[in-house]
Amino acid sequence: MEEAPPLLPPGVQVFERGWLSSNNVLFIGPDHTALVDSGYGSHSELTVSMVRKALGSRPLQTLLNTHLHSDHCGGNAALQLAYPDMQTLVPPGLADAVRRWDDVALTYQPTGQTCPRFTFDTIAVPGTSVRLGQSTWEVHAAPGHDPDSVILFEPTTRTLLSADALWENGFGVVFLELEGLRAFDEVAQTLDLIERLRPRLVVPGHGPVFSDVSAALERARSRLAAYRADPRRHAGHAAKVLLKFKLLEVQQTQVDAFAAWAQATPYFRLVHDRWFGQEPFQEWISQLMNDLVRSKAAQFGTGTIANR
Repeated sequence: MEEAPPLLPPGVQVFERGWLSSNNVLFIGPDHTALVDSGYGSHSELTVSMVRKALGSRPLQTLLNTHLHSDHCGGNAALQLAYPDMQTLVPPGLADAVRRWDDVALTYQPTGQTCPRFTFDTIAVPGTSVRLGQSTWEVHAAPGHDPDSVILFEPTTRTLLSADALWENGFGVVFLELEGLRAFDEVAQTLDLIERLRPRLVVPGHGPVFSDVSAALERARSRLAAYRADPRRHAGHAAKVLLKFKLLEVQQTQVDAFAAWAQATPYFRLVHDRWFGQEPFQEWISQLMNDLVRSKAAQFGTGTIANR
């Protein structure tokens, strides 16, 4: 008999979006509505449509971003236009970069991703609590995947919104490690924090809601140990993730154009020079594309590469 999916707390809906857009979590309470994370910019019209369908005539009052990667905040601008009285909360750390709209500090330009410009009203401060729908959620710092990320925990139902700190099968790329800054220890500390919180249910930034938290933590720690033992493996994985992300966005492109995009995208040069400098750049990119095809994450056509 197939196990029933885990039950979400009352008034909470999860829009599971896949991988180009993060999951969106909608909260509907008697006197308050909120959304956590808004997906990627090219999906913003659908994000607004899903929120409007769920809320009906009610306004969206609060938008909170767990972190400011483009797949988690790309729908902010569209939601701010649709709900002009909505309050937007962002984590600390890059708030000033949002204010100045520094797309290099925000990583959009270096990763070759896009994010429509948005504003914010206040900060989601770790160590405080925030009202989302009908419940109060604790804000916890969760550095690792992103140094300024937060996760949200509701202690009564023991529900965790883990963003990209913990998925059912791993966690997000540790970007500071790619730049030569130590951050694997922060990943471990965040996994320890999640274990101490003892969540009953986890709503990840990507993928389905899950309740076997111990197994997920074991898989995440195993992956972290492998990356610590071989940081080059993590760097190669990260480069393929960035290529796959672009394929998810464009769906299909010419192989030569895809290689040229990678060459013009600063993060690929950074990863190549730091970790794979002994290989010619174009040969390295070609190998990454071949790896995506072998793993059935992409497919070649006549001079083209497409998402799969």
